[in-house]
Amino acid sequence: MGREFLELFEKWADSYDDTVAGTDIEYREVFKGYQSILDHVADHSCGHVLEFGSGTGNLTEKLISKGLKVTAIEPSLAMREISLEKLKGKANILDGDFLAFPIISPIDTIVSTYAFHHLTDVEKAKAIAKYGKLLKTGGKIIFADTMYPSNAEYVKAIEDAKSVNFLALAKDLQTEYYPTIPFLQNILEENGFFVTFQRCNDFVWIMDSVKL
Repeated sequence: MGREFLELFEKWADSYDDTVAGTDIEYREVFKGYQSILDHVADHSCGHVLEFGSGTGNLTEKLISKGLKVTAIEPSLAMREISLEKLKGKANILDGDFLAFPIISPIDTIVSTYAFHHLTDVEKAKAIAKYGKLLKTGGKIIFADTMYPSNAEYVKAIEDAKSVNFLALAKDLQTEYYPTIPFLQNILEENGFFVTFQRCNDFVWIMDSVKL
């Protein structure tokens, strides 16, 4: 359920906001357009928003600024502490993950940025099925994450990273569970969603889906 990467995020918490701002050259393209990506997710959200992998609260803050009610789920204590300080108690931030979380209803929108790849494909399918039961008709899932149009393009991304000596990025791409767009489209459609995908940079796409 992604918690095997928890130690990484405990260590990354203090420097996470610097990384997303582009200070790490290996990950600069991954986070290219970061604020615009978060803006898109916030702009297309509505009602009571359930956010997974809220991290240091950057998307949470934008959702709140839109006047939305937010329940944020974050497994890293260090990340939660930073976001609680940043948000000054304006959001409910709970311990949990994509599959194990307090059921709070009604939920109108489920969002996540840069986190769904921590789940295996089997876990992703279980999560989407769970959200399909939680959301009513018209409910939304909006995720922004690294994903690929095909497995061949995923393999090419690893080789491209190695070719410019971005070895940490290459290891990341090989270690975590980056999905293909056809896989995500299939599991969403199987669970009653209409979905579209929009490319944001060389790595990240936004997945907009609506429960039919």
